Amino acid sequence: MIHISENIAINEDEICEEFIRSSGPGGQNVNKVATAVQLRFNVAGSTSLPDDVRQRLIFLAGKQVTQDGVLIIHARRFRTQEGNRHDALHRLIHLIQKAAEKPKIRHKTRATLASKMRRLEDKHHRGKIKQQRSSVLQDE
Repeated sequence: MIHISENIAINEDEICEEFIRSSGPGGQNVNKVATAVQLRFNVAGSTSLPDDVRQRLIFLAGKQVTQDGVLIIHARRFRTQEGNRHDALHRLIHLIQKAAEKPKIRHKTRATLASKMRRLEDKHHRGKIKQQRSSVLQDE
């Protein structure tokens, strides 16, 4: 079990890891060893996530989620499989923790009378400055 928060834990069977060849630095080793990790997590079919967290996770992940509801994380930052495995898992945990936070409810506020007056005063001041820039007519 992977513990995300107090009331969210994911079963390790729900996560699928596949090792693929990575691009980037590593010399000849890059062409021989599959060090990059492609982590797959079925968000839509996960029983360990509450519905509201699942919806926010799909929204947060964006293009990383397929149409079937599978979250795909590519990790190729490190030169070792173990480093990339930890990186991918850490990124998944971070995404789920972010999705578990409930968004704050926005309450509508109104502008105060003083702020409205300041805005109008600034507009009048700006208008006077622009008016002074205009060319002066000369008497003949």
